[in-house]
Amino acid sequence: MDLKLINDQGEATATLAASDALFAREYNEGLVHQVVTGFLANARSGQRAQKGRSEIAKSTRKPWRQKGTGRARAGMASSPLWRGGGKIFPSSPDENFTHKVNRKMYRAGLSSIFSQLAREGRLSVVDDLKVEAPKTKLLAQKLKGMGFEDVMVLTHDLDDNLYLSSRNLPNVLVVEARRADPYNLVRFGHVLLTRDAVKQLEEMLA
Repeated sequence: MDLKLINDQGEATATLAASDALFAREYNEGLVHQVVTGFLANARSGQRAQKGRSEIAKSTRKPWRQKGTGRARAGMASSPLWRGGGKIFPSSPDENFTHKVNRKMYRAGLSSIFSQLAREGRLSVVDDLKVEAPKTKLLAQKLKGMGFEDVMVLTHDLDDNLYLSSRNLPNVLVVEARRADPYNLVRFGHVLLTRDAVKQLEEMLA
C-alpha cells in the first residue's frame, strides 16, 4: 500500500510504501463498531448513584388505614410509585460498564480504520512535524498551510513544543502513535502521521 507523502504546503511530493496488513485491510463495519463502543464503555467510571426505597429519608409509617378510605392501599411514602419515592432499580457507584474486547480484535479494528482512512483520502504522511516554540499560533498557521482544520496528528515521540501548541486548538489532537484510539481516529476528519509513526504502527499492528 502506498501512502501519500506531503510537504509543509500540503502538496503530495512522493509516496511511502506501507504494510498492506495495516493500510489495505478490508473494512469491517461491525468490528469497528464493537471496538469503538468497547473503548468508550471502558472509559466510563461508575459515579452516578440513586436511592432505593430503603434509603429514602421518609417515615415507614403506613400513610392511612388499609380499608375504608376509598383510596388505594399504601404501605409507606418511600414507595417507588410515589413522587419522591425510591427508584425501583437504582444505579450504584460500583456499576461495571466494561466491555471485553480481545487484543486481536482491537488490533484488527484499528487496522480496518486505518485502511478505510487511506481509501477515503483522509490519511496523509509527513516526514516530520515540529514547531519552533510552544505557541498555538505557530501550529495553527502550519496546519492551515497544509490544508488541515480538523486533524489528528500521530507522532513517534511527542515533542513538548508540538504538544503545548496543540492544547488550545479545539479541532486538533496530537498524540503518540502508540496511544492512537479508535474513537478519535473515526471522529476526526483527517489523520496526519509522521514517517516514524507509520513504522511504529506497523510494528504494533501489522
